[in-house]
Amino acid sequence: MVGALNHTLVEMFRRALGKTLGFVGYTIQYGCIGHCAFEYIGEFVVCSGPSMEPTIVNHDVVFSERMSRHLCKIQKGDIVIAKSPFDPHMNICKRVIGLEGDKVCTSSPSDLFKTHTYVHNAWRRPNLHNHRTGAVSAIHHTRVAGRADQSDSSLPGSLENTRVVPKGHVWLEGDNLRNSSDSRSYGPIPYALIRGRVCLKLWPPHSFGTLSESPTKRIIKTQSDSD
Repeated sequence: MVGALNHTLVEMFRRALGKTLGFVGYTIQYGCIGHCAFEYIGEFVVCSGPSMEPTIVNHDVVFSERMSRHLCKIQKGDIVIAKSPFDPHMNICKRVIGLEGDKVCTSSPSDLFKTHTYVHNAWRRPNLHNHRTGAVSAIHHTRVAGRADQSDSSLPGSLENTRVVPKGHVWLEGDNLRNSSDSRSYGPIPYALIRGRVCLKLWPPHSFGTLSESPTKRIIKTQSDSD
């Protein structure tokens, strides 16, 4: 009688253990699938803050795809989600104004009414693939590497403050220049900090669709862009 009871308890324990291990296995599998999906496909992002108004406003929900980042297909004019250069636990949503090698001419954030102009092709831009894994510590050198260069006589006279975006970096700005902390404050950021490209607005329903171009028309195409 006791032997039969022990056998029954052992069988119950084995079944419970098997179900538990099976559940854990499925959880790990689905967790890995979810991680790969978020890491290489994309993620949903709830935006906050006024820096991208009117394109993206507070509490808008967007989809950020990751393939462009991994394939180094980020272009000027794209809206991206990136890690904050000051707080690795916080993400920022900004528009790409300049890529490595672009000469960016801009004023400080406090100069609200200055016209912002951007000149492309300070030097030939190499493939970002070789630099997208650049160390985050490069942030500390961006103000030196991207310092103002006013010696270029080919620039128009109205361009008072220019910076060349260093290798492996991008220049980010918010569409709402009056209320945005961006590369005008902290300089260009490493390409490796970019998490994804915002390709679709999902919420609110009346604004569902692809995102519009910069309302300030600050992204210009030069002859070198169209070649």
